[in-house]
Amino acid sequence: MDDIEGTTDDLVAEIATVANAVLSGGTLEETLHQVVSTAVSTMDGCDAAGVFVVDGHEVRTVAHTGEAVIGLDRLQDELAEGPCLDAAASAAVVYIGDLLEDTRYPRFAPEAAASGIRTVLGCPLSSDGLRGALNLYARLPHAFGTTDRAKGTILAALAGAAIAAASQREEVQTQNTNLRNALVSRELIGQAQGILMERERVSADQAFDILRRASQHLNEKLRDVAQNLVDTGESPDTGDQSPSA
Repeated sequence: MDDIEGTTDDLVAEIATVANAVLSGGTLEETLHQVVSTAVSTMDGCDAAGVFVVDGHEVRTVAHTGEAVIGLDRLQDELAEGPCLDAAASAAVVYIGDLLEDTRYPRFAPEAAASGIRTVLGCPLSSDGLRGALNLYARLPHAFGTTDRAKGTILAALAGAAIAAASQREEVQTQNTNLRNALVSRELIGQAQGILMERERVSADQAFDILRRASQHLNEKLRDVAQNLVDTGESPDTGDQSPSA
């Protein structure tokens, strides 16, 4: 009983470490590396682990514990078949107890077995709009029991949460960057309008129209036309010299 409790405590500690990494805002690479490392360290039969995502028609390995994982992911991608691809596509756990006995993947199974892998566990990433899987490989057949498969599912959920959190952070950063750029552009255009209003004795709307016509004539962004005016003081070329009505 003490051994079981000790093992459970160790697993809880490992899972908590991964969960903290997900919530800490660390880099996605660091978090996913923690996920695959935890899989290998807490699952006795697991010899290699990786995370891949399906981007369009391309499989990208985004974390792994060794080059063999990349090879197995690439093999499934090239053959368009494999337990991990099915896990990502169906959002269901796919377990192959022995590649030499299972008949579901007639092309992938013999090649993977020839590379020394007999057991494969594909756990889909739990993240909206994301197709991917946490993939666990073992040299021995029937390496993953019920408890190991439960561990894999938990770790896959954490990996999916990490990717979703990273996507949200990236989206927020993009929005902030766009907002800053918009504010800078507005300020520049306002400065350029002020210069034209003073120089040409025109209204704010007429000054803006001059900038707009120059933008169209020069095939440049309005912001760039305004920037050049502010920097150089040169009036923008509108293609004609008639003042805006």
